[in-house]
Amino acid sequence: MSANKASQAKAASEPGRGRAQGLRTRHPGDLSPEETVARVLRVDHAGEYGARRIYEGQMAVLGRGAAAGSIARMYDEELRHLDHFEKLMVARRVRPTALQPFWHVAGFALGAATALLGERAAMACTVAVEEVIDEHYGGQLEILGEDEAELKATLEEFRADEREHRATGLKHGAEAAPAYEVLRATIKSGSRLAIWLSERI
Repeated sequence: MSANKASQAKAASEPGRGRAQGLRTRHPGDLSPEETVARVLRVDHAGEYGARRIYEGQMAVLGRGAAAGSIARMYDEELRHLDHFEKLMVARRVRPTALQPFWHVAGFALGAATALLGERAAMACTVAVEEVIDEHYGGQLEILGEDEAELKATLEEFRADEREHRATGLKHGAEAAPAYEVLRATIKSGSRLAIWLSERI
């Protein structure tokens, strides 16, 4: 038996060995690596676009409030994320979600509506959205292959930023917002639905 065949036989006899080396067994209906990356970029671009619009809605209402500086800083970081994903989409030839016009309106409306409820409600919105995004990025990091090390590093960096945004929201009294748990749960459910739709449409 040749050395190559012996190596293949050894790999076949060790369940999980291929997965440990970054290989995955594909099943009917599974996305190809290229389709997986396209879905990741499409939904993450949509998420950053939505975040931009949420903060724009909040700043329209709270632009002179005590939290204005923190909101502006988080907004600037979301713009940086959005710009990066836009460049990746061009480079990888990935189309944006067809729902972007809807997120343009819905994101601003969510930001403005929560801000009208008060600064703490606006921060509760940030906490809820960032908790979902943290969870979302974690799932993407698990499914991307080892050949996407650069993209995974980007997701790790942006995930850290989103966690910091959540901490900022809590620091500004998000948990003291009226009906905090209801507001948080509602926004998280809506965010998860937005992710599911943006991945597929």
